[in-house]
Amino acid sequence: MTNIPVTTWSLEQTAPGDLLPAAAPEGEVRIVRAEVPSPEFSRFLYASVGQDIRWVDRLGWSHARWQEYLARPGVETWVAYDRGTPAGYVELEPQDDGVVKIVYFGLVPAFRGRRIGGHLLSYATARAWDLADRWPGLAATKRVWLHTCSKDGEHAMANYQRRGFKLFDTTVAEEPQIASPGPWPGAYPG
Repeated sequence: MTNIPVTTWSLEQTAPGDLLPAAAPEGEVRIVRAEVPSPEFSRFLYASVGQDIRWVDRLGWSHARWQEYLARPGVETWVAYDRGTPAGYVELEPQDDGVVKIVYFGLVPAFRGRRIGGHLLSYATARAWDLADRWPGLAATKRVWLHTCSKDGEHAMANYQRRGFKLFDTTVAEEPQIASPGPWPGAYPG
């Protein structure tokens, strides 16, 4: 198997005022929290968003592993819907001492380039800053961070920076080159 260099960029906000919100897209886009931990729904979102950008680390998770992760206090999944159809999602995870990580964020390929991503990221980041208000026992948020890499969508880094995230670390590592899992066989005509 061939290895390829993958650059990973870590970005952060250290105060709520760092957030530079995007305008809401036109149309009927709603952002709703998936309040019931659902391994099936979370796996659907993960596989649908990551199908063309090589998200594979969770594809092998068991139902029990998904359930355990999603049931952790403070873990939240927020879903953007365009006219009732899931367009993308963001997953927030509280970490130690007031740190919240945006673990996953992205849009289903058919919904990219329609200004939904900036809106969803703005909404989720604002929610990350007030996560402790919704979960008793969590420390007040002092930092929101995430990472993106050279395998992610071509506009990911620019979106994060436009929302006020600042780069704090860059690493390059060799990773096995894997095929994109893609959609199910026969999903695209051709």
